[in-house]
Amino acid sequence: MLDLEPATRILQRTADGIADERLGATTPCDVSVEKLLAHVLGLSVAFREAARKVSGPSTDAAPSLADGVLPPDWRAQLPVVLDELARAWREPGAWEGMTRAGGLDLPAQVAGVVATNELVLHGWDLAAATGQRYEPDPASLGASWQMVSGTPDDPAARQGLFGPVVPVPADAPLLDRVLGGAGRDPLWSPPA
Repeated sequence: MLDLEPATRILQRTADGIADERLGATTPCDVSVEKLLAHVLGLSVAFREAARKVSGPSTDAAPSLADGVLPPDWRAQLPVVLDELARAWREPGAWEGMTRAGGLDLPAQVAGVVATNELVLHGWDLAAATGQRYEPDPASLGASWQMVSGTPDDPAARQGLFGPVVPVPADAPLLDRVLGGAGRDPLWSPPA
């Protein structure tokens, strides 16, 4: 059982550092900061509902990276949704049994790790795109590493989760290895 609060807090701090004029910037996901923030809002709701074992529109389909629309009041919504996400995964039973997320039925323990991984990776995506420093908490980063390193380097296994592995030295910092394993270049920088 992980506490998602450190990852949600770090992602929120990163979002707070995004100036409005950076919303159109490109992220390592090849979508704008604005689209990625909309995705983060959607996945936060979906994984909150997954923790609560609620089946419905938010858990029946994966939040899209490209189709999301960032609401005008996103700066007010995001902290609330992230707080609700962290609290939902602290509830007794959140990590037990089966749940639904992204249109898939899966063990709740897996869903909690996937949620953590999404927070870590997209927190880095947003920080990289907006020129911010990013330091995930060790427990969340460790959970991301377990997920990323446990996913075969096979396009079928990675479909919808990660891009092709980006080679990173074995002695690189854990964040770089997580990013490379998830298909991100740790040296990525915004296009000039």
